[in-house]
Amino acid sequence: MHNQHDQQTDVAVIGAGLAGLTAARELAHHGLKVTVLEARDRIGGRVYTDHRLGRDLELGGNWLHWTQPHVWAEVNRYGLEVTRGPRSEETYWLAGDEVRRGSLEDFMDLIDPGMTRLLADTMRWIPRPDDPLRNPALAEADRFSLQEKLDELKLSEDEKNANEAAWVGHFNCPLDQASFVGALRWTAATAGSWHLMHEASAVFRLTDGNISLAEAIAADARGTGRVGIRLSTPVRSVSHDADSATLTCADGRTLTARRVIVTLGQNLLDALEVTPPLPEAKLIPAREKTASRGTKAWIRVRGPIKPFFAYSSQHHPLSVIRTEFTGEHDAVLVGFGADAERIDVTDPDQVAAALRVWRDDLEVLEVTGHGWMDDDYSRETWLIQRPGQFTRHHAALQAPDGVLHFASSDIANVWAGFFDGAIESATRAARQVRASLPAR
Repeated sequence: MHNQHDQQTDVAVIGAGLAGLTAARELAHHGLKVTVLEARDRIGGRVYTDHRLGRDLELGGNWLHWTQPHVWAEVNRYGLEVTRGPRSEETYWLAGDEVRRGSLEDFMDLIDPGMTRLLADTMRWIPRPDDPLRNPALAEADRFSLQEKLDELKLSEDEKNANEAAWVGHFNCPLDQASFVGALRWTAATAGSWHLMHEASAVFRLTDGNISLAEAIAADARGTGRVGIRLSTPVRSVSHDADSATLTCADGRTLTARRVIVTLGQNLLDALEVTPPLPEAKLIPAREKTASRGTKAWIRVRGPIKPFFAYSSQHHPLSVIRTEFTGEHDAVLVGFGADAERIDVTDPDQVAAALRVWRDDLEVLEVTGHGWMDDDYSRETWLIQRPGQFTRHHAALQAPDGVLHFASSDIANVWAGFFDGAIESATRAARQVRASLPAR
């Protein structure tokens, strides 16, 4: 049971992912009382480290990098150790139905001409990724899907397959549904270098699991004595006026707050009952939904094996496979596909069939994954927007609505869809809340 005084707070935060926890910490360190309401029975949101297949696996967000300034500052703040998976010793890719084999450098050389041409004008379109709407002409580029811009390159079949598979690894959706601007934004974040973008989004992770970052932020927030985090507490409705808001939880309890920070992603903004309703400018992109609909598979195979990478095409159930852990008797692979409906990543037979696209010598022992598209508290993987969504909706999705403020990796300026973006948006929302609260 909660005491009566727990039913009022300075700031209510909906969601205990990286954005919600960061916002709570920032506000608590400025003397405000914060209550975080989390629907799940765990913190982290789309950061989800779980012990399965004999390893601590990242079922959600996986990689980070020192070119991501907000998350790297947190890694340094808490002294978290960073590691990486094993370096690939062989790489497989498809040319039509023929499996090619070489080094990872061979594959990177294969996709380099297409990547370079595709992204040649990145810094002209987005000269300042921290101010991504600065160039009004960006709306012109946002008309196109990534597939349309790849098709313009008229690549050979093996280059086309390879480039598309690499982008599915990044974008977790059919490429004809992804905005070309998404590719520009990722590459602008690494000053126009697609090689660095590729590394920044796919190599380094936290040694003790990425959840260790969420745990460190939560411990810091709680340590102020001003933050309460309630798990298994879905918020059903929010009513607000010019001065405060009242949140009603699924168990019927209510909480009154002077300000609210909503950390729901784009696909969930229309699922929360808000009175008066959220502006249509926020609800329209929520109804449209993002393009994100992919899948992530964790696969334990009999070992030992040489660490490898494999790329097929965007049309295969799994487009990218890589070795993430090796052992004397087994290895654990991670794979990505464009559409979660094409494969059940918890079915060993389906996963084994997907692996046989490249090689038939791997014995699948166990598989696992998390259905983010079917998860009522995410309904997407990481943010990939449809053509037109970014330039039409980004500013409106970021904007406060009276006492309601918004923070999510989905609405970050620089590394949207990444840990970094969650922290960036949270620090911005916390700053807005502090500026808007009248002195007691």
